[in-house]
Amino acid sequence: MQGKSDIILSIIEGFSNKLKSCHRKVILMNSLFIPEGYTPKLNRHDTQLAIDCAKQAFQKEFSTSLELRRVSAPLFVNSTSGMNDNLSGTERPVDFDIPAIGINAEIVHSLAKWKRVALKKYGFAVHEGLITDMNAIRRDEELDNLHSIYVDQWDWEKIINKEDRTTDYLKCVVTLIVNAVCNVNDKIKKKFPKLDTVISRDISFITAQQLEDLYPDLTPQERENEYTKEHKTVFIMQIGDKLNSGIPHGNRAPDYDDWSLNGDILVWNDVLGCAFELSSMGVRVDKESLESQLCKSGCEDRKSQPYHQMILNDELPLTIGGGIGQSRLCMLLLGCAHIGEVQSSLWDEETLSECKKHGIHLL
Repeated sequence: MQGKSDIILSIIEGFSNKLKSCHRKVILMNSLFIPEGYTPKLNRHDTQLAIDCAKQAFQKEFSTSLELRRVSAPLFVNSTSGMNDNLSGTERPVDFDIPAIGINAEIVHSLAKWKRVALKKYGFAVHEGLITDMNAIRRDEELDNLHSIYVDQWDWEKIINKEDRTTDYLKCVVTLIVNAVCNVNDKIKKKFPKLDTVISRDISFITAQQLEDLYPDLTPQERENEYTKEHKTVFIMQIGDKLNSGIPHGNRAPDYDDWSLNGDILVWNDVLGCAFELSSMGVRVDKESLESQLCKSGCEDRKSQPYHQMILNDELPLTIGGGIGQSRLCMLLLGCAHIGEVQSSLWDEETLSECKKHGIHLL
């Protein structure tokens, strides 16, 4: 029978969880943005048709541009393998035990590391690559117009030579991606004339340090908004390391992107009036950059994990890769105000109520 102390602890824990839940709902509501006078461009039926059209068109366009082949990918990985993406290092993966094989597994956050191993396992050659549908659950995501706990994206990875590990090569790949997005946007608008999204093919390349120098008194997000509002399509490079201010532009795991050869593709979103991230990508770490970044991040204990050992022992190919949000892209092309208009997920009651009141139809 449960003792009094256990009952009291249970009550306290339950009350604490309720407080956390209430606090989290306030955060979510504070980050919901309702564009003035917003009306969906398409009805719900045509929205589904346009989503399917956009996804099929982009995968074909993108795969052709970068010479990628489609492969199957895991939904979960062994929790001790070091294969999961640690994101900023604070997000908790959804994990579960598998009694039949005696291990714990984690739902992936992304496939940043798995793809590199897959390229070797599947026998891809230099300048060949893979693309796959990545589905993830990010339980600690703060929900707003752009973020859901459900993440769906095209994860891609391509083998490169040592000579390709340059800024010029990175910029070339970014240009191919932006052109693919613009080509699909043109096709979708022809098929659905009510759509009117404008995306500039002209890319402004800037480093995170240059951006801080331009706007030293602004936060990283405010800098992105100011710069992207002016330049429309932007690639912010070298994200992860500390800037001159002592603060990084954004958090990046130390063990997949080389912080000197990575970046984010942003476009200006007229519906939301903000910079809109389409892709996070980069040249992946080699042995030297992995050693350096693990040291800077205080994560040197990861060296013993199988994935990291393969890099340190030169057992994996040099690669470039990234992710492109499927719902994000559809949201942009269809002129939607909320990611819930193009994907099914879970939302707090206040968000559901406010969106319904303002004609934002969450799936």
